[in-house]
Amino acid sequence: GQQQRVAVARAVVARPKLILADEPTGNLDSAHGEEVMKIMSELHEAGTTIVMVTHSPSYAEYANRTVHLFDGHIVSENIQEEFMI
Repeated sequence: GQQQRVAVARAVVARPKLILADEPTGNLDSAHGEEVMKIMSELHEAGTTIVMVTHSPSYAEYANRTVHLFDGHIVSENIQEEFMI
């Protein structure tokens, strides 16, 4: 958990334009996971694009767009209406 939090902190400290996050909350308890997701949300609101892999439906709800994969194939895709043109 501690190493995961340090890795996330290092990744976001420079305010990058793009973050590729593979299970950023995977080894964290729920409180720390929510903390990470709030930081990711703030970064997104500031203009950072975030591509995140998660197995958590509750963390996927933070996304503007979700793509569900099964056996390497896209089985569904969802874009929140407010982001559709």
